[in-house]
Amino acid sequence: MLSRGLFKHFREFHVHNSFRAFVTTNKIRTEKDTMGPIDVPADRYWGAQTQRSLQNFDIGGERERMPIPLISAFGVLKMAAARANKNFGLDHKIADAIIQAAKEVMDGKLNAEFPLVVYQTGSGTQTNMNSNEVISNRAIEVLGGEIG
Repeated sequence: MLSRGLFKHFREFHVHNSFRAFVTTNKIRTEKDTMGPIDVPADRYWGAQTQRSLQNFDIGGERERMPIPLISAFGVLKMAAARANKNFGLDHKIADAIIQAAKEVMDGKLNAEFPLVVYQTGSGTQTNMNSNEVISNRAIEVLGGEIG
């Protein structure tokens, strides 16, 4: 049995190495949510909730990642929501940016931004938040803003 200190060191090593596949830069940005600040790789569209899920549920592996058809379905869902909200008065520039980002998710252009595994709590809340973060940050970028 591992001592607490050794287990913590092993877990930190494992978590660090499991993130390596998703991080292409050493730069980070700090995001804040109701749980406080958290560091997120600066080159990723996901945000605080996805990062917390990666750190708190470091289980599974590449084969257990969210299936691509499900990720694409989230793109369809978010695109439909953006179109409906556009019809009900959402600013057209914002709606169109969200629609573009959702289409990129549907088309598989942002698959690398969905690192979560299928083993989750909360009936998929983490995957829903992952899609919200990716689509909103990509839409911000489309509009000329800075993600985060």
